[in-house]
Amino acid sequence: MKRVKAEVTGHVQGVGFRAFVQEEALEYAVQGTVQNTANDSVLIHVQGDSDRVDHFLKAVVKGNRFSKVAEIMQKEEPVQEGESTFRIV
Repeated sequence: MKRVKAEVTGHVQGVGFRAFVQEEALEYAVQGTVQNTANDSVLIHVQGDSDRVDHFLKAVVKGNRFSKVAEIMQKEEPVQEGESTFRIV
């Protein structure tokens, strides 16, 4: 089990990217949140089985057909107990 904070930069706001991230989270059965930031990036907190988190993040880098991911900066964080869904905030 691991938790990662990921900041995604590029053309990722106003293009359905958060909904795409949430769909991928459901596909990979991981938990967490995704939100827009004031600096036009998207912030993701994701946790789950280590392999699932890794595969999820690889899918996020590809983006949806409207987005263009420039970079994804990742940092491991302590796992949070009680998180059971993946939400857009």
